[in-house]
Amino acid sequence: MGERSAPTKGTAGPLARGSRTDSATEAFVAHRNLLFTVAYEMLGSAADAEDVLQETWMRWAGVAPGTVHDQRADLVRITTRQALGRLRALRRRRESYVGPWLPEPLLTMPDVAEDVELADSVSMAMLLVLETLAPTERAVFVLREVFGLEYGEIAEAVGKSPAAVRQIAHRARAHVAARRPRGVVSPAEARDALAAFRRAIETGDLQSLLDILAPDAVLLGDGGGVVQAVPDPVTGAGPVAGLVAGLGRFGAAASLQPAQVNGCPALILRLDGRIDTVMAVRVADGLITGLYAVRNPEKLTRVERPTPLCR
Repeated sequence: MGERSAPTKGTAGPLARGSRTDSATEAFVAHRNLLFTVAYEMLGSAADAEDVLQETWMRWAGVAPGTVHDQRADLVRITTRQALGRLRALRRRRESYVGPWLPEPLLTMPDVAEDVELADSVSMAMLLVLETLAPTERAVFVLREVFGLEYGEIAEAVGKSPAAVRQIAHRARAHVAARRPRGVVSPAEARDALAAFRRAIETGDLQSLLDILAPDAVLLGDGGGVVQAVPDPVTGAGPVAGLVAGLGRFGAAASLQPAQVNGCPALILRLDGRIDTVMAVRVADGLITGLYAVRNPEKLTRVERPTPLCR
């Protein structure tokens, strides 16, 4: 094939070469949202996922056309390998991260929330569970449980035998099952809980906050050492309500916007029009059980417009 140029971040359509469309670029663009989702679920970082896609493109562009039998499978394999290498490096970097680390929040479209399995897999709660897996376990779990790849395909992607992948998948599945949030929450139930939570904050009604928070509610904050955030998890409805109620002190300068973040309900706090905090929530039995407050400015760039995700 002729010369190829890497698509820029967010490429929406195929790049042309003279009078014909570059078929390699066309295939890459067609699967781009899938590849981004794979990389993001493995890394928890949109910025790093974008870098992985650039690396994937560079390697995909060098693949001989006649050797490709399944474009989707080959692209997922390349993306997984690049993401695995980056994940190992990120593990070392996160050991020195200032304060609690939370995934980079993504503003998502309603279709993500409607796909229950996809929404669960990219939720803040699940991404934090995936952080407790070893890199290869995480890759195997994501590819098998979220994207439904066959063991043979996963084996090629992670450089293991199919038999080894089966064992890894079993171990990872058990690990995640023991730590993932229980129960399925309907979108309506989640929206109602978020609306009640928002009203309680805006009115400064402490009792209403206590009523919508589960007794064992947990709040995690991520400032990345750049802005102030709670340095340790805050547990219990009382302490969490006391912290959240403090948002009322900003008065007219503050606004709370409901949103879908990582396929789940969330509030975006703006101060004087600028995004200050993204607060994703976890709901169970009509109550808020988890709050994930991301304040690190470097992680707030993907909540101005939706990020397409797909399986």
